[in-house]
Amino acid sequence: MTIQELIATNKFEIINEGTNLQRTLTEPYCCDLLSIAMGNAPAGCAWCTVMGNMNTLAVASLTEAGCVILCGAVNIDENMKLKARSEGITLLRTKDAIFPAALWIYQQLNHHEDIL
Repeated sequence: MTIQELIATNKFEIINEGTNLQRTLTEPYCCDLLSIAMGNAPAGCAWCTVMGNMNTLAVASLTEAGCVILCGAVNIDENMKLKARSEGITLLRTKDAIFPAALWIYQQLNHHEDIL
């Protein structure tokens, strides 16, 4: 599944469409500790987190995450939206908690039926 295909599901609110929408997502990744994510988030992942701050975008860029999905309807400020746009990072949001959001992505990537 590409980032564009993930967006096309309409499962997530689009905050910013990044610059590489044809990139293939590798797996969901769940982590709210930025220092842990910095060392462990796999390139191409759909990073599910509640950390809605500028440092999240820096870590996403550093780890080459495919996209960031803010879970739990996390609010962000206009500066974060602008930074995502200027860095070309796909930033999405959902009211779902981290686990259900990541599980849904996992199911889509692995062609499993939706159990949630």
